[in-house]
Amino acid sequence: MSELVTGDAVVLGLRPAKLPSRALALAIDLAVVGAAFVLVSIGLAVATATLDDAALAAVSVAAFLLVLVGGPIAVETLSHGRSLGKLACGLRVVRDDGGPIRFRHALVRGAMGVVEILMTLGVVACIASLVSARGRRLGDVFAGTLVVRERVPAGRAAAVPPPPPWLVGRFAGLDLSAVPDSLWLAVRQYLTRMHQLDAQVGWSMAERLAGELAERTGVPVPEGVPAGAYLAAVVNERQARDSRRVFVAAQDGAAHGGSGGQAGRPVNGAPVSGVAARAPVGDVPSAVVARAGAPVPPAGAEDGRVPPAATGFAPPA
Repeated sequence: MSELVTGDAVVLGLRPAKLPSRALALAIDLAVVGAAFVLVSIGLAVATATLDDAALAAVSVAAFLLVLVGGPIAVETLSHGRSLGKLACGLRVVRDDGGPIRFRHALVRGAMGVVEILMTLGVVACIASLVSARGRRLGDVFAGTLVVRERVPAGRAAAVPPPPPWLVGRFAGLDLSAVPDSLWLAVRQYLTRMHQLDAQVGWSMAERLAGELAERTGVPVPEGVPAGAYLAAVVNERQARDSRRVFVAAQDGAAHGGSGGQAGRPVNGAPVSGVAARAPVGDVPSAVVARAGAPVPPAGAEDGRVPPAATGFAPPA
């Protein structure tokens, strides 16, 4: 997660929000902000009943800027792009690179929103969103942001695409023991969704993940190998190792499945563990018994009975 995330829990698969969902989220936000503005206006009217007209105008302008402009900016900054309407519709404002927005992004979006939403009743914002390939309004264009869908329908898990044939087996000697599971998950989810990403966003994601993977393995990315192909080849190598490990474990369990009653039987007074504990003494290889810490029985021993060791004394004839 678990979806792949970047920055502050931003979904990797950037799916731009469509105009209907954005309009619904905006309507919810405007209803909440409008209700707050009416309540604040009523409170200020009661509190400033004794002021003159100039003071009332100044207070009204301040209330307008504070509630209708400053409120959405503060909410988007503190929630990292989730207003109440966007939260209800499963949307979020992110940067073009997929990271969480900051105050300057929310400030530009809010300032442009006064012009293209409040002053033109949303006409300019709708036209800009329809013209844009990713549904961005002017505030998004100037701020470098994008409204994406956070909640997407659950579907079948996509298979990881295979690497190019010329990279298969090239990383067989790579040490993958230091790579954490979270990084494997991130690489896998990138590979399954890379065709759904914007070209620039996908390229930057692949470069970052390849750099982290190379840092964990201690081997840099080979020259001339694209980052996406490198990630696919390393994941393919890990899957091949896991498959071989499972196959060997299954064969080992089948070979020693019928000798479970002999587990733990001491050999010459010393307990045998691991592979040696799962087989009769006569079937245990000498190297395995030696690694278990027990003396190796002679080749002529039967039923685990070991003849007495030679002392160097020869009885008389």
